Amino acid sequence: METRVDEIADGIYRISTFFPEIAEPAGFTVNQFLIKAEQPLLFHTGMKHLFPVVSEAVDRVVPVDRLRWITFGHVEADECGAMNEFLAAAPHAEVAHGLLGCEVSLNDLADRPPRPMAHGETLDLGGKQVRRRVRHLNTPHVPHNWEARVLYEETTGTLFCGDLFTQLGGQAAFIEDGLVERALDAEAAFRQISCLTAAVTTLRSLADLKPHTLAVMHGSSYQGDGAAALHALADGLEERFSPETEFAEMPSVLAGDETPSQ
Repeated sequence: METRVDEIADGIYRISTFFPEIAEPAGFTVNQFLIKAEQPLLFHTGMKHLFPVVSEAVDRVVPVDRLRWITFGHVEADECGAMNEFLAAAPHAEVAHGLLGCEVSLNDLADRPPRPMAHGETLDLGGKQVRRRVRHLNTPHVPHNWEARVLYEETTGTLFCGDLFTQLGGQAAFIEDGLVERALDAEAAFRQISCLTAAVTTLRSLADLKPHTLAVMHGSSYQGDGAAALHALADGLEERFSPETEFAEMPSVLAGDETPSQ
């Protein structure tokens, strides 16, 4: 297991731990993102057992006890398993999440009351020379979980994608070619997207932001035409995972051509 830190945009750091034993032989990354600002923000915490290595990596950029905001895409172990460990290490930190996530899970799970956010609401992280502002965007069931959301850092044009654009492998900080194809292959392997219609609609909506950097939770990040990548992923999902394609590839017994054995 290897953890590395890379600056992927001005003042935004990718903390990446590689697990070679997951999805062998490609392996799998679990990534967190740290915004260095007057009020530092961490997006994803990693699982509880990753807290020692992730907190040490955070400490290389800003002191852990200075963290002000703990955020994540949705409530799962790899997203927020170490939430309370970070709250204990950073006495002034608050968890910030969508209202639904707070009401359904985080009011009970978090050791300190979370800060609920409305769709489109921003957090001003401050800064003496460059101000950082992150916008909360609800993305229910995209790619999964009712309370799913993404964050958009307005100054650098960075979209914190959560599980969108998941790739196998992805040790490098950036991917230059094949982002969408690798994300579609990972979807074929994991089948994590819960609602194709919602996913396609949401991806096209996020493209309107025209992000410059896509901060991907599992795999390499991307810099370039983020809008084109989001549209291409939407197109690819429709082509490869539409109901017509899925049913055409199912065994004939599921298509009704045979009678199941009793």
